[in-house]
Amino acid sequence: MKLSKNCLFLLVALVLPNLAYAAKDETTWNQVLKQQFFAGKTIQKGDAIIQLTTPKRAEDPALVPIKVTASLLQTKEKYIKRILLLIDKNPVPLVGEFEFTPDSGKADIAMRVRVNTYSYIRAIAEMNNGELYMVKKFVKASGGCSAPIGADYDAAMQRLGKMKFRLDKNIQNGKPTMAQLLISHPNVTGMQMDQVTRFTRRAHFIKQIKVTFNDKPILTAKTDIAISSDPNFRFYFVPSEKGELKAEFTDTSCESPVSRSVCQSGKTYTKAYTVSP
Repeated sequence: MKLSKNCLFLLVALVLPNLAYAAKDETTWNQVLKQQFFAGKTIQKGDAIIQLTTPKRAEDPALVPIKVTASLLQTKEKYIKRILLLIDKNPVPLVGEFEFTPDSGKADIAMRVRVNTYSYIRAIAEMNNGELYMVKKFVKASGGCSAPIGADYDAAMQRLGKMKFRLDKNIQNGKPTMAQLLISHPNVTGMQMDQVTRFTRRAHFIKQIKVTFNDKPILTAKTDIAISSDPNFRFYFVPSEKGELKAEFTDTSCESPVSRSVCQSGKTYTKAYTVSP
């Protein structure tokens, strides 16, 4: 039986809103993630504290740019202590937990992530007084966690651990300065098939990052497989004097892409950079 054009239009009009509603379903957040990370705590609307910038539709689901921008400067009296980034429907929803201090200057953080299916991305900021604020954006993407690494794996492993800093050209003493940390690491998810052997590679990813200036913590992060290959982080610090900006990261490898019960400690890599305001 053939449907008339009017019937087809009516069917589409009825189905599309339901599809959109299903795609933006927040069940995972309400029933799982909120309880897992913030059980018993009140989370306020966070637009006045932080802003989250993402594309509406990802050009490359394995390299989705996201940025969190804080509305306030970091001071000893009031500052953002932690920002938690989650992707509701990723196999491992935790993107990372990023800790800041007053010496960070600004609690801004930017990176590229993998998005596995249509999902909300959430940024939850925790203030130094314990208050929580959340913002979210819906991103359309598919297959980011299983997408091929892209570069030659052997070559990627040879340069693993190399790091580079990039700083603003005009560094001002005592002013928040943006820094960029580029890390060579394939950040294997454990869901990517080797295009030659057709086997799935074991998960192997960066699990912890620490950035200091003259030994004072600037940025500390716990990350997982949602961070893209060859991670690229942008953040702020306050160069109050000539000194050493230092980055250190540790990786791990796990039997399962989603379970962290069977993992092996990896290696720790460091990089130092002399800063002259």
